[in-house]
Amino acid sequence: MGAGVEWGGRYGLNTVMDSPIWATLSAAERSTVDGLIRRDHRIAAVARVREAFPAESRPGLYETLDVVAERYRELGQRFERRPTPPLDLTALTEQVEALPGRTVAFEALWDGDSDGWYVDLIALTDAPVAEYRLATVRHGGDLRLFNGAVPPWPEAREAETVGRALAEQFGVPFHFASPDEPDNDAPRWRTSS
Repeated sequence: MGAGVEWGGRYGLNTVMDSPIWATLSAAERSTVDGLIRRDHRIAAVARVREAFPAESRPGLYETLDVVAERYRELGQRFERRPTPPLDLTALTEQVEALPGRTVAFEALWDGDSDGWYVDLIALTDAPVAEYRLATVRHGGDLRLFNGAVPPWPEAREAETVGRALAEQFGVPFHFASPDEPDNDAPRWRTSS
């Protein structure tokens, strides 16, 4: 395959069995990619497919994502992340009560990875001065941005509701600097209070 090869497809428009990308991979490469997928290592699987080709004929990112997404389906796995289960206030209260030191605040923080944005719910303590992640709230990947499903961000609403309930229960502040949109550079409670 030379430079300028048109691979076609866009997130599942081609099936893998018809994919020239998948057909070009050796049996050993296919097995390695399937092994990565079975361990849910999506980014590594995409990288492995692309690296199997010389740089001048390497398929594009979107075409490679098509192949990996279809392999997930073929292997009976979900390509998109499932939402996290709803937060359990009773279980979180028990977690907080078991922390060393006195809880001085709760905070919700945006973070992200290769799948998209999520919110961490954090307890902050003194003596020792520390922070403890109580839960991560994810309600889908960033594909939601392209199909208009966000905003609003349901993970932010859930983290804010539960964070405020915990703060009220423990008589401490709750801080969420950016509840309306992802921002992992938003001011933190300790620096803004």
